[in-house]
Amino acid sequence: MDEAEVKVAFVSNLNGTSVAEVSLGSFLAPLCLLSRGLFLIVFHLCRGVLPLPKLAHFLLDFSMLIIPLVLSCTVLSDILHWVIIGLFVVDLFVLFLLYKNKKSPSHGSIRSLCDSFMHSHVESNLVPFVTAFRVLVNVKTAISILAVDFSVFPRRYAKTETYGTGVMDFGVGAYVMANALVCPEARGKKAQGSKLSHLVKQLLSVWPLVLLGLARLASVKSTGYHEHVSEYGVHWNFFFTLAIVRVVASALLVIFPINSSWLMALLISGVYQLVLETTDLKSFIIQNGERDSFLQANKEGIFSVVGYIAIYMAGVQVGLYLIRTRTLVKDWIRVMRNLLLGSFGLWLILFVSQTYIEPVSRRMANLSFCIWTVAQSLFFLSCIGMVDIALLFAKGMSNFSLVSVSWNPAGSSQTEGKLRKKIDSLCLIQSVNRNQLLFFLFANLMTGLTNILVDTLKSNNFVAVCVLLLYMFVNSLAIFILHINNITVKFW
Repeated sequence: MDEAEVKVAFVSNLNGTSVAEVSLGSFLAPLCLLSRGLFLIVFHLCRGVLPLPKLAHFLLDFSMLIIPLVLSCTVLSDILHWVIIGLFVVDLFVLFLLYKNKKSPSHGSIRSLCDSFMHSHVESNLVPFVTAFRVLVNVKTAISILAVDFSVFPRRYAKTETYGTGVMDFGVGAYVMANALVCPEARGKKAQGSKLSHLVKQLLSVWPLVLLGLARLASVKSTGYHEHVSEYGVHWNFFFTLAIVRVVASALLVIFPINSSWLMALLISGVYQLVLETTDLKSFIIQNGERDSFLQANKEGIFSVVGYIAIYMAGVQVGLYLIRTRTLVKDWIRVMRNLLLGSFGLWLILFVSQTYIEPVSRRMANLSFCIWTVAQSLFFLSCIGMVDIALLFAKGMSNFSLVSVSWNPAGSSQTEGKLRKKIDSLCLIQSVNRNQLLFFLFANLMTGLTNILVDTLKSNNFVAVCVLLLYMFVNSLAIFILHINNITVKFW
């Protein structure tokens, strides 16, 4: 076999890992966010001056947010549970020290402090943990698309061949979910003009995705870059999937009430599964037969779009729920509770679906895959949200609020607001959030370039980790430079 065939074989015929292990990974990134916020608070209490220089802020975010995520899916993957426990204990200890430092006779017991916190007000114009969710999904995707080509990346984390739950399988579904959470419909923006003109506008708005898909197709075919055909097909790629999902979902949301998005998600995924079970479609998709026609050549990509549309519609419903105005901390705690209950309920349904229908299949984007993606997304969202609440509690105890991408107490002074904007302008998460699609595209380009320059299969663990860190450093620095210069790259 030539080099391209060897690389394809390296990422083929994999069965994934357990649902529990994928869920375990949902704790790390939120704890990193909390650690970074607590570090800034402690730094301030130790008479440190904020904001830091631009490079210092970048290095802080890269060290506390990116490096742990790279290490967690490489050399630390087998002891990830100990890493998470260690971070949790350290963060809990810092929170306890902040409480002890704050406590005085005038503040009373921890119960009265918590009661006061529950009834306190927060700024309600933003939902910061949604921003963090979208960025972290993007960052994890960027890491995985290159890491999967190195042997240091556990094979159980990679995309599964036909059935199974791999970390990267969740990544593609979560990326669709993340886009749905902040789509115009979820944010309450109504279609302007007639329904037909709105649909035409949506068709035109996805041209960058179509162009990117065509550019990727041309570059892969012209360079002989390795491609896993059973992932999306011969000519298909994820950019085409994103474009079609967006257009079809927009059409459905014009025709049907937006508040019934959950029902549409259920109907689409349910009917699709029924078709898979009662026709020859399932065997057509999963059998590795001839790929003569366009449909045969790209059957995985074309038919899996149906499942991704269902995930998108579910994401719109979640976005509608999260975007409601809430001013009290206790209201947001109730939201976290509901997200957790929703995820646990869906996991129970997933167990039934996998037992009596069929296992999760990213290749087909079947009913089980849709349920699993939404359940895992809700769980990840709730983890980030609970960390955000913990960070808000720490801010209240320290009388310090200059931590980016987190809630702030309501009624802050104008001077404090200006300082927070300055901190936001130096934040790596805000940098990626400003140019999410560009970050994803740049990561894809850098992945291809790295594979050309580095023999990934023959690289030892040390070299692999160093290459991954350098790759993410370049990606992050490029997007950070655009952000500090207030540049948003948008073609439509």
